[in-house]
Amino acid sequence: MSDMIRREFITLLGGVAAWPLAARAQQAAMPVIGWLNLLSPRDRPALLEAFRQGLSDVGYVEGRNVAIEYRWAEYQAARLATMAADLVNRRVEVIVATGGNVSALAAKAATTTIPTVFTSGIDPEKTGLVTNPSRPEGNLTGISWFSSQLTSKGLGLLHELAPSADRIALLVNPSSPEAASQPVVEARAAAHALGKTLLVFNATTVGEIDASFASLMAQQAGALVVHGDSFLSARRHQIVALAARHAVPAIYFNREFVEAGGLMSYGNNIADAYRKAGVYTARILKGAKPADLPVDRASKFELIINLNAAKSLGLSVPNSMQLLADEVIE
Repeated sequence: MSDMIRREFITLLGGVAAWPLAARAQQAAMPVIGWLNLLSPRDRPALLEAFRQGLSDVGYVEGRNVAIEYRWAEYQAARLATMAADLVNRRVEVIVATGGNVSALAAKAATTTIPTVFTSGIDPEKTGLVTNPSRPEGNLTGISWFSSQLTSKGLGLLHELAPSADRIALLVNPSSPEAASQPVVEARAAAHALGKTLLVFNATTVGEIDASFASLMAQQAGALVVHGDSFLSARRHQIVALAARHAVPAIYFNREFVEAGGLMSYGNNIADAYRKAGVYTARILKGAKPADLPVDRASKFELIINLNAAKSLGLSVPNSMQLLADEVIE
């Protein structure tokens, strides 16, 4: 082999060896988002996709110019504090706390400096996440919706569809901050205004969901309202199947219950809230501070009705309600 060919061969080898190093260096230079979530990666994947869409809307694509470190608590809230501390030690640029208010509280306790974007179903002032939603003073901002205020609206819609139900059950997860006493108080007031009796059932485990349905049938509940909660959402197939088995008209808090065969849902468009969280995260990566981003009070609501489920329950959905619906599944 001539000296010239040998030099060219060595140069080629050097370039091949250097390429992975350059690629790794470029990857290491990517900003890193810390994703902190109470749920499992198998639950509600559309919400993560909506978040990624929000990032993309502002020019960030995972794996191309931004990396995401995922921490899933698998419904074990006690793990969130350690996971949040791990993300802080990882020195991520932004923490995104989702899947329930407990994730946001864990992130808040872990750091006062790393910008944090939360999604929350309750008033962030009441839980101490922020003191001034219009101009957050600390390192947190995010997207908030008020699920407790939707319970009474849902009860009214359910009454319109099943007016003969005199006793209405409310299923809540009492361990969730989103299910503090306020939703029950508001639901009782709404039921009283309609001349109904409200029966409250608690469920924090799969077995307690089964037990709640057995109890509500024993107490002759004629309809059911399921309050917004991450755990109950993850168990939507179980809940929808039990409601169908016992022929109980039910209204849920997100469209995924209806897509699983449930009767109807009324609530915030949570996917849109996650998309907005992605936008906020991207803006922080571009240099915005949480104080520049007022807490967005998500106000996009949707009513989804499943006509097949109504038919199986012997219910007729009035045309007026169908016209109000954002989507009717046939």
